[in-house]
Amino acid sequence: MVSIPAGTLRMGSDDFYPDERPVHEREVAAFLIDRYEVTNVDYAAFVEATGYVTVAERPLDAAEFPQLSDEERLPGSMVFTPTDGPVDLRNWRSWWRWQPGAFWRAPHGPGSSIEDRLDRPVVHVAFPDALAYAAWAGGRLPTEAEHEYATRGGIVGARFAWGDDMHPDGVPQANSWLGHFPYDNQGWGDAAPVGSYPPNGFGLYDMTGNVWEWTSDFYTPRHLRLSDTPVDAGKRQNLLATASAEPGFATPRRVLKGGSHLCSPEYCLRFRPAARSPQAEDTGMSHIGFRLVRDAG
Repeated sequence: MVSIPAGTLRMGSDDFYPDERPVHEREVAAFLIDRYEVTNVDYAAFVEATGYVTVAERPLDAAEFPQLSDEERLPGSMVFTPTDGPVDLRNWRSWWRWQPGAFWRAPHGPGSSIEDRLDRPVVHVAFPDALAYAAWAGGRLPTEAEHEYATRGGIVGARFAWGDDMHPDGVPQANSWLGHFPYDNQGWGDAAPVGSYPPNGFGLYDMTGNVWEWTSDFYTPRHLRLSDTPVDAGKRQNLLATASAEPGFATPRRVLKGGSHLCSPEYCLRFRPAARSPQAEDTGMSHIGFRLVRDAG
């Protein structure tokens, strides 16, 4: 792990997506954070030691999803699938598919494996799967503020973790989509081995790009400061959990940070420190992973 000093973070951005606003100051205590994203070999050691079964390996509960057929309730996960050509970018279903049998050991579904991907970030981990690993490893998930502070690497106010130029001297600094989304990718086209791109100012790798990373914070459609909602502190988390759920659903959503290899300026310019995305706690995908932090001292 890398030691991150305490400091003040100018969190958020007023230049991109509405949920990154408003820019505000946050005090961040010192903490330790993984230098790399948790890899397949890391997660395999956890599963071997504990026998843990991830959410993607469990069938959906018939009582909770009575509208689905038996086939639709089979264990599985969401897998990115490139299209054959241009599509309406407002319809994410054009490039995402529900794949029975997809889980962390078979990231693209039955027949795929991690044998040649041991040094790549583990994916298809839902929020409870990341928490279980954290408990075993003696860490925790970062808060959104900790993740953004660590991602900035000591650079204040820049658009990207390395400065304001997306590709300095034409050289990509993170694993993101290069080309026309979602059918023409001139980059990796998938998660890359951890550490494939230069580290940030704190010596951390892949804090943006590669895979989205879970944080412990509930999602809100804009940044909330402690003064924004005058409720009892003991009730605040419960209120945010309820408010974070997608309309029509009860499952809370957490904040993902860092963007992924699927982020494209044409569709999703989110491989930036301020970027954030909501994700239901019970849903892993082929571009979502995590890393751990620990309290300093």
